[in-house]
Amino acid sequence: MKTKIAIRFLGATVGIATAFALTACGDGSAKDSGKPTVIASTNVWGNIAATIAGPDATVESIIADPTADPHSHETSAVESAKLRDADLVVYNGGGYDEFAEKAVAGRAKRTVDAFELRPNKSDSNEHVFYDPNTVAAVADQIAANLGELAPGSAAAFAERAATFKSGLAEITAIASKVAGEHPKTPVLQTEPLAHYLLLAAGVEDRTPHEFQEAIEQETDPAPAAVAATRELLTGKQVRALVYNVQTQDKITKDLRSVAQTSGLPVVEVTETLPAGVDYIQWQTKNAQALAAALR
Repeated sequence: MKTKIAIRFLGATVGIATAFALTACGDGSAKDSGKPTVIASTNVWGNIAATIAGPDATVESIIADPTADPHSHETSAVESAKLRDADLVVYNGGGYDEFAEKAVAGRAKRTVDAFELRPNKSDSNEHVFYDPNTVAAVADQIAANLGELAPGSAAAFAERAATFKSGLAEITAIASKVAGEHPKTPVLQTEPLAHYLLLAAGVEDRTPHEFQEAIEQETDPAPAAVAATRELLTGKQVRALVYNVQTQDKITKDLRSVAQTSGLPVVEVTETLPAGVDYIQWQTKNAQALAAALR
């Protein structure tokens, strides 16, 4: 089974999205301020919401711990109340943060389901926070909802969303450059976390489906699937290993060791926002790391 590990991140200057304190939506001060209250399922969506909210709304994330697992989180009574009472709830959907989906089921108030906003409905990968196109749609939806909740700040919400999306365009530009310079370059993932980044970069994910599915479901892959996956590294049939440092077990650690021994670069990725960076900084770093690995 997988075990969660603590992750060390370099301290960085906090960007626009984290330039102000995120105020708890469940307390009286938030409601007394007259500003809309926003609850996000994870700090990824919370950071995006905070960027657009600026000083005109209060934002809080249920999962802010970089080592927490959104798949297995169970809400407390306090968290359930926050999800119920917030003016706007922003969550991933697609079964990723099921705790939030359950909490907002039948809710009369506003919600933003990122998975439902993905442009390509035929792609069922739930890690849509790695897809700039989906994130741009979420940003617009957040701005529109907040604009209706606080009409006097509608223009400010829209302006901040536009600025945020310009940052997304820079991430897409990096991925597009990789696609042009290294088309269909084979890589391996420990799990399909960076799926949308790899698609945008035009690289080919060679990970055996049986292995990837088992790791994602937190079960042990069959020995044959492990052997086939290892062979991709030892035989240098891939150019890099994309490695989720938040969910590691003996098997994935072994794959990392094999990759390093084989002289293959390891691209580290995470599911939640690292401390000290905003969403744009995080995804820019991910795209740059992939580009560097393939060079």
